[in-house]
Amino acid sequence: MTRCKECYAEENRITPLLREEDCLQNHEQYICGVCGRCICIGKDEKRNVQRWNFPFKSLDIAKLYLRTADFTMKKPCGIYEIFNITGRKSYKIFTSIEELQSYLKKNKDKTCYLMKPVYIKDRYEEFPNTKIKFLNKIEVERYLFEKLKR
Repeated sequence: MTRCKECYAEENRITPLLREEDCLQNHEQYICGVCGRCICIGKDEKRNVQRWNFPFKSLDIAKLYLRTADFTMKKPCGIYEIFNITGRKSYKIFTSIEELQSYLKKNKDKTCYLMKPVYIKDRYEEFPNTKIKFLNKIEVERYLFEKLKR
């Protein structure tokens, strides 16, 4: 399968990854105008940050949320490989190298050896059929059914 030119995913029903039904029902969704994939773009109420601000376990998972960062910031954001003091690796999306540097200053137990993105799009692009909204019950059920069929 080819990668979607808008949301960068190879599967159009791969997200949400955790607590699918709860996420689709209760969080605002970025709906890809090309493939229809839903990506959580809502804020985490406890941390007051959007889902794309979280650390991710793998580059592939981070890529699933990158489009929401790009869309929110209206520019290409980068995925950076971050290591903690024990050597544990995670991936985090930043809007710029300056934002990464600020994060590392505040988090002395973290480092980024490359100091450049391991993945970033060349340019930001708008797509005409993109939607940002809360899904209704029928849309949630249809999305989950389509995901199950895969």
